[in-house]
Amino acid sequence: MTSFRWDPELIARYNINGPRYTSYPTALALTSPFAHDRVISALAADDRTLSVYIHLPFCHKLCYYCGCNKVITRHQGKADTYLDALENEMKLYKPLLRGRRLGPLHLGGGTPTFLTEEQLTRLMDMLREHLGLVANGEHEISIEIDPRSCSLEKLKHLRTLGFNRVSYGVQDFDQTVQIAINRVQDDEMIETLVQKSREFGFESINLDLIYGLPHQHPESFQRSLDKVVALNPDRISLFSYAHLPARFAAQRKLDKGALPSPEMKLQLLEMGIRTFTAAGYQFIGMDHFARADDELAKVQREGKLQRNFQGYTTHGSDALLGLGVSSISQINGVIWQNEKDLPDYYQAIEANKLPVVKGVGLTHDDRIRADLIAEVICHFKLDIKKFESKWSLTFNQYFAESFPRLAPFVEDGLVLLNERELVVTELGRLWVRSICSTFDAYLLDGQQSYSKVV
Repeated sequence: MTSFRWDPELIARYNINGPRYTSYPTALALTSPFAHDRVISALAADDRTLSVYIHLPFCHKLCYYCGCNKVITRHQGKADTYLDALENEMKLYKPLLRGRRLGPLHLGGGTPTFLTEEQLTRLMDMLREHLGLVANGEHEISIEIDPRSCSLEKLKHLRTLGFNRVSYGVQDFDQTVQIAINRVQDDEMIETLVQKSREFGFESINLDLIYGLPHQHPESFQRSLDKVVALNPDRISLFSYAHLPARFAAQRKLDKGALPSPEMKLQLLEMGIRTFTAAGYQFIGMDHFARADDELAKVQREGKLQRNFQGYTTHGSDALLGLGVSSISQINGVIWQNEKDLPDYYQAIEANKLPVVKGVGLTHDDRIRADLIAEVICHFKLDIKKFESKWSLTFNQYFAESFPRLAPFVEDGLVLLNERELVVTELGRLWVRSICSTFDAYLLDGQQSYSKVV
């Protein structure tokens, strides 16, 4: 991202609420009840390799900013009970998969490294036994790590289990910020984990940062950015903090008066983009950066980048199986989500039923718009002629209702549009979520249920 300009008027106009488009339609379109027959039919429709996401909800301590589905506990045995349920869920899926190959695996949470080495071993054994997972380096096997919950012994054990990518939740190196969000972790611990990750042979290392947290200001945040660059991770995520205390009770513990102003928050984002691109990172889009030799950057340059419920990915936009409480799956044009509350999840498993609580099947129109939005949000452009041929439509006619909403972006130089292609300019990349929303048929009635796009 070489051309960079901050315009307060554009920011005020386009920093609207909007989806992150990890799917289209988004998870808000899922409805309950949802017939399990539709899940079974989606799984039977073809034999493509499936990506797998497993949600592990447990955390030892509460981070006040967090909006994830989590369970705070010190009782390690609760993870054993959860693994029992996960194993039974795998058994329910096994006959439906009919030997279908599993590819990339991602463990998220919560805190996946809440699990002990023995529990992590059991989880991988379950995946091998019931779903045929092969962790031989062919696919990305990744895990989200809270540095406070991962000893060097556990990190080395993860490598022996076949994990080849790690993502560390740093959020901010400044101790004042860490104290405010109840997540104190010293620099040396993170530096050691990153160093040892390389020594142990992990192929890709990601660091997560958050901008917009209490007590963040330009001087301290720049120090955090510089420390991230010095650690030289393969990927960086720079997420926007969404303060939604009405939805997430833990956020009520934060001092609202200590949050950076909207103007300062955008300044922090600008600093992050400038710092990381100057250090040689490719701006993947929205909140992700990758070194030029990282697989994520390579597939974007090749026009093969995808997006699913885990964000930008090299695979699995419509072949993702989610396991565990609150997990979301998307397979063959059907999206479904598991029970969000642990007791309900356990009750469904004990009744020998898939723990699916809601879902949606994509219409033909959904598929067309999903394809368009995926192209724009992943590659910042759309080959209109190729798109028309693929879907047997006339672009201007089919999306006639979108053009009035898209026009301001064109007028302000955020989008270039002609009969051959739609291109998001470098300035427009900050607003790609807003640009995609002009093609979203579900947003005609408003966008109040989503966070700000930046």
